[in-house]
Amino acid sequence: MGHLIRITMVTLLLATAASAAQDAVERTDLVTKGGKPVTLVGRQPAVGDPAPTFTAVANDMSTFTFDPTSGKVWIISVVPSVDTPVCSLQTNHFNDTAGALGGDVAILTVSMDLPFAQKRWCGAEGVKNLQTVSDYRDRSFADAYGLRIKESGLLARSVFVVGRDGKITYVQLVPELTQEPQYEPVLAAARTAAGAK
Repeated sequence: MGHLIRITMVTLLLATAASAAQDAVERTDLVTKGGKPVTLVGRQPAVGDPAPTFTAVANDMSTFTFDPTSGKVWIISVVPSVDTPVCSLQTNHFNDTAGALGGDVAILTVSMDLPFAQKRWCGAEGVKNLQTVSDYRDRSFADAYGLRIKESGLLARSVFVVGRDGKITYVQLVPELTQEPQYEPVLAAARTAAGAK
């Protein structure tokens, strides 16, 4: 009996180690910066997967917990840094289109910027229709969504749409960091998830 318990324990340890190794997968074939490949650490969730929960830091330094089963439709816009031109364009674009999506769609921008920098940037740009959160402290989002760039520690530019049921309905990983995402497919996916015609 003791021998069987030891074998079961060893099997569980090996399975845990294999799972951790799979989660730590590194990919260099998905995203470039200026045409040069960057390394993404982890696995990205796909369409149909439950959206991973994560914690981040809000602009007032409180802990933000993302609950994908809140009954809302979410657009999660991911940028390397709001203080760069392309990230600023992306965040402003979603802020400007938020009103047209209706109250059932919430927009969240995630970056590694410090909360103070996000708050300052939002104030300077007049961004009030979406929420920015920082992943600098726990890297919970980076780990859950497999978007940490190994070389810089920043997040890869991407957009996710999460439906009311908490499942991912749309994913766009932008292949070149210096380019904006394609906005229309994101907005169409959000409208569809919200039941708009």
